[in-house]
Amino acid sequence: MFVQLNSQVAVEDLMKGMIVQSGNDACITLAEGIAGSEEAFVELMNREAQRLGMRNTRFTNSTGLPHAQHYSTARDLGLLTAAILRDFPSINPLYSIKEYRYNNITQPNRNRLLWQDPFVDGVKTGHTESAGFCLITRPSAARCA
Repeated sequence: MFVQLNSQVAVEDLMKGMIVQSGNDACITLAEGIAGSEEAFVELMNREAQRLGMRNTRFTNSTGLPHAQHYSTARDLGLLTAAILRDFPSINPLYSIKEYRYNNITQPNRNRLLWQDPFVDGVKTGHTESAGFCLITRPSAARCA
């Protein structure tokens, strides 16, 4: 997202930066704003993962960047995605935004299916050396209606 140090950024902008741009700075800023530090937020993430039944997940950071003790499974990420979509419907439209401009920098959503299939509306892409390219998606609400 290229958030300037010590600047004030609206939560909505940070959410778009996290979801659309995969902005690690947005993730860390949100984590610190919610829990006081990224480490404290990670503790909350791991408690919530356990509450959701994510038995094969351990978070070590808010960004998803690789770490030897940071891991999950497709099943667990599916549980997390279902909970987010169910419990926070107001943010669901953010997953279908194709690009977002912040700080005079426009960045595309890395989910290329948004351009290829009108019935796909998100949810998240990722890449690490160990996992390769990953995608969590769902058919759009319009298709399910």
